[in-house]
Amino acid sequence: MGAPAGPEGARQDSVPAQVHLFIGKGGVGKTTCSAATALRLAEAGDSSLVISTDPTPSLSHIFEIQGAHREREVLPRLFLTELGMDDVRGMWDERFGREVFSVFSAFVDVDYDTFAQFAASVLPGLNEEFMVDYVRRLAYEHRYRHIVWDTAPLGQTLALLGVPSMLSEHLRGAPRVYARLRASGEGRESIMTVIRRWQQLADACIGFLRESVSISLVAIPEALAVQQLDGAVAELNRYGLAVARLIVNNVVQAADSPFLEQKARQQRPQLERLRERFRRIPVLEIPLFAGEVRGIARLREVGRRLGPAPAAGAAAETDAFRG
Repeated sequence: MGAPAGPEGARQDSVPAQVHLFIGKGGVGKTTCSAATALRLAEAGDSSLVISTDPTPSLSHIFEIQGAHREREVLPRLFLTELGMDDVRGMWDERFGREVFSVFSAFVDVDYDTFAQFAASVLPGLNEEFMVDYVRRLAYEHRYRHIVWDTAPLGQTLALLGVPSMLSEHLRGAPRVYARLRASGEGRESIMTVIRRWQQLADACIGFLRESVSISLVAIPEALAVQQLDGAVAELNRYGLAVARLIVNNVVQAADSPFLEQKARQQRPQLERLRERFRRIPVLEIPLFAGEVRGIARLREVGRRLGPAPAAGAAAETDAFRG
C-alpha cells in the first residue's frame, strides 16, 4: 500500500492521525460507540478528537456538557467537536461552493443563492464530501493522535465523489454542451479546469478513506436493520472500502423478564445471520443497558466492551454478503 495522499502542502511521507469512522443508520448507537472509543483512547494516553456531523448532534448530551463545542477539551487529551449542517454548509461554501457553482451554472441559468439551497436539499452529499476533506486535512495537521468521526452512512457521499468523472466524460463527448458553455460566456477550458480540480479532490478523498481510515459499521439485531446492511456494505465495496469490524448494539444478554425473554428470542436469528455474513471480521456485541448511556462511567463500560480500535488498513471484509 502506498503512502496516503495528503492535502496540499503536506509532506508526502507524513503519516496522518489515525481516523476511526463509525457509520450506520440513525438510532443504532454510532454516537455512543464514537464517544466511548475516543474516551478510551484519551485515557490510554493519546490525544483524541471526536467529531459529530449529525444534523442533530448528541455528543454533548452523552458527555453531559453544555455550551459551544468546537474542539472543546472535555477531559485531559479528549476533545469534542459538533458540526451542525449550517457549520458544514458554511465551510463547504467558503472552500468549494463557488467553484462547483461555476460548473452547474454552465448548464442551468441559476443564481448562487438558489444553487446553494439546491445543493443543500437535493445534493446533501456535497456537504459530506467536504467533511471527508475536512477530516483528511485535520488528520495531516498532527494535532491529534486519533480522530473519531461519528457520521451518517456514506452512500450519498460516495455517489457525489463520482460526479466529477461523470461530468468530465459527458463533456468530452458532447459538442453541443461545449457550444452552450461558450454561449454562456464560460470558457471551455475554465470549466474543465474546475472539473479537474474537483476530480482531484474526489480522488484524494477516496484515497484517504481507503488508506487512512478504519470503518466500524454499527447495527442493532432487528430484522429491518440487518436487511439494510446489505446496501451499505455493497456501496462501500463498490468504492473499494471495507468494514474493519461490525458492532451490534442493544443485545439482550440478561433476559430476566418476560419482555426481555421475548426480545432475546427475536434477536437470536438476527445475531446468527450477522455472525454468518460477517464471519471474516470481528463482530462485537454491546449489551442492552438498563438505562441511557450517558456520562463518563457508562462510556468507560462501553469502551471496555469495544476494546482497541482497529487501525487503518486492518484486515477487513470485502464480500461479507456474498452467498
